[in-house]
Amino acid sequence: MSEQILFADYAWLAAGWQQAAALRVVDGRIEPGDAAAGGVRVGRYVVPGMPNLHSHAFQRAMAGLAERRSLGGDGEAAAANDSFWTWREVMYAFAGRIGPDELQAIAAQLYVEMLKAGYTQVCEFHYLHHAPDGRAYADPAQMSLALIEAAREAGIGLTLLPTLYMSGGFDGRALTPRQRRFGHEVDAFLALVERLRALESPLLRVGLALHSLRAVPPAAMREVLASEPARSGPIHIHIAEQLGEVQDCLALRKARPVEWLLDHAAVDARWCLVHATHLTAAETRRLAATGAVAGLCPTTEANLGDGLFPLRSWLDAEGVFGIGSDSHISVSPVEELRWLEYGQRLVSHHRNVAASAASPSTGQLLLARALAGGAQASGIELARLDRGRADLVVLDDSAALLAGRDCASVVDSWLFAGNCNLVRDVMVGGHWRVREFHHRDEARIAARYRTVVEALQREA
Repeated sequence: MSEQILFADYAWLAAGWQQAAALRVVDGRIEPGDAAAGGVRVGRYVVPGMPNLHSHAFQRAMAGLAERRSLGGDGEAAAANDSFWTWREVMYAFAGRIGPDELQAIAAQLYVEMLKAGYTQVCEFHYLHHAPDGRAYADPAQMSLALIEAAREAGIGLTLLPTLYMSGGFDGRALTPRQRRFGHEVDAFLALVERLRALESPLLRVGLALHSLRAVPPAAMREVLASEPARSGPIHIHIAEQLGEVQDCLALRKARPVEWLLDHAAVDARWCLVHATHLTAAETRRLAATGAVAGLCPTTEANLGDGLFPLRSWLDAEGVFGIGSDSHISVSPVEELRWLEYGQRLVSHHRNVAASAASPSTGQLLLARALAGGAQASGIELARLDRGRADLVVLDDSAALLAGRDCASVVDSWLFAGNCNLVRDVMVGGHWRVREFHHRDEARIAARYRTVVEALQREA
């Protein structure tokens, strides 16, 4: 048994900051400690590690490559034609060049970046299953295993979500040639999930994902949801991200996406509905009442022009949310939480939209809710400093940004008052992964990443 006592001047517990906190770490798990037992001071401000509830790791290597107008011409007409759907074409072309070795190299680099930003668990929404021509690898789990190995290299916790992808639209059309590597029949998909579940460990949880309503026919959804893996969760799905998706669902299923899902599936706290951007007031209330997590990815949603989630209405309905970096145009929980609030300010013309009389600090409310919702969506007991896996982040109290701050203002200053990284040290499962801003293996992982990405670009 390994045991250590860590001290923090202030530690973020379930009820907020606790002064002179002793944290007992035993075999990778954490619990309150005895200050009289002796131990090591780790820092002034210690917060739980943040779960990243939505990731497509391979997209990190294409970040910045879709920022040119994809259709010719000038003016409003050309701009109106550049959207999520044209971005998707760039993504498909990039995905078609990635094999297991490339995926591992890209994911390991991404996961190091996540750790250095304060993420300690990532939910990998994984649909890049087969070879570029659509044929299964000799080992059908090869791409999934590449992600597991990348997480092991980096030392981050992983919730792997093998994703079912069967059709190219609500009308059930066949997958296009560029989508075929994503596809599975239900039996093969469930066999993959079961195989991966046998590999679970304290740093690996395996759930499942339905790519979207347009990609999973109703009969297949029912079959998957009746399976044992679905009964034990977690279950993630993209939904209501784009207005075009909402319009297609209305036309072919006579209901909006979230409305249809709630009418046809037993949505509960196992579920994470990623984006859920376009909700009516009635959908907001119904979805919040299920206890499902709204998986919000503000930097990607802004980058793709998705729209804005109705945050204030969601909070009023006591809805649960977490954050994800999705396409990884940014890898920063600070930026996700900042822009979650700033988007609301831009449309409402008010400040501190997320805050309330009961929770007057915008930063503290966003941090607490994102920690809890992210842990729920990850399917692992974490994001707490009084129980669960020993994940923690030590902020740099020597930073100029925190000069003159106390525990009442440090989170607001961290999230809203600068762009320098304040994450100094990061522990995952009782092991230090980042010390003094550096990951133990970042140089090797970055060098391999550069080699892989340069080769991919030469192939373009």
